[in-house]
Amino acid sequence: MAAEFCTLDVAGAPLQIELAWVGVQDDPAAPLMVFLHEGLGSLAAWRDTPHQLCTACGWRGLVYSRPGYGGSTPRPHAQDWPLDYLQRQAWEVLPALLHALGVQGRYGLFGHSDGGTIALLHAARHPETHSLIVLAPHIMVEEFGLASIREARRQYLEGDLRSRLARYHADVDSAFWGWNNAWLHPDFGSALSLGQISLELKHIRAPILAIQGLEDPYGTMAQIDGIAAILPATELLKLKRCGHAPHRDQPQHLLEACQSFSARHLFSLLPPQRDLP
Repeated sequence: MAAEFCTLDVAGAPLQIELAWVGVQDDPAAPLMVFLHEGLGSLAAWRDTPHQLCTACGWRGLVYSRPGYGGSTPRPHAQDWPLDYLQRQAWEVLPALLHALGVQGRYGLFGHSDGGTIALLHAARHPETHSLIVLAPHIMVEEFGLASIREARRQYLEGDLRSRLARYHADVDSAFWGWNNAWLHPDFGSALSLGQISLELKHIRAPILAIQGLEDPYGTMAQIDGIAAILPATELLKLKRCGHAPHRDQPQHLLEACQSFSARHLFSLLPPQRDLP
């Protein structure tokens, strides 16, 4: 993906955001899908997943690295992310980016992990969101997942995780410690609690496809089952032989599910075709 940059001012702080446009770009009526990466992801870490999905589903795609990740403005090393950083990304940074890029009308959100949570929180307050596809989203903190986050810290300090992540981030310590320190903070559960998230999610009106791997080390099925408990129309896909990244572990199943969801929900948004004279 060919990256470009956009400058934002969020709460008085100038930010450079790395982004790319993918998929169907010659049809302005094609549904726009905004891709939101995981807690250790970036534009580059998606690899070619957004392009493949957009091409197969007929979407225009916007992919970007959140502040602190990829080639975007890094997190100051002396500054921890606030415990409500997911909410701030959903309600401050993403709206500012869409405004700066002149995005008008309706758009969909495709979010993975932290990005899935951001997608849900954003849609709860932005009815212009026309659809949501979320992979392994978090709507609560589970001890099961925290154990994996602690193991990620060990692998970063003692193993090869830092070197593997470094290829995707200009400042890999910015990306890792921003995410890891926030999630392992003893008060993080109060910022990402099922009760608090439920108050927001009940306002979502867009159709949702929620996908999770049965072997996900960061969350149980309680995460997507919890979304469906709040929003019963949510479509669930639980994938066997799949961990935390369905787009890497089960790409064909994911693509087929997205194509079906898109055909049923997104293309009803397009203006009707007029017969030629």
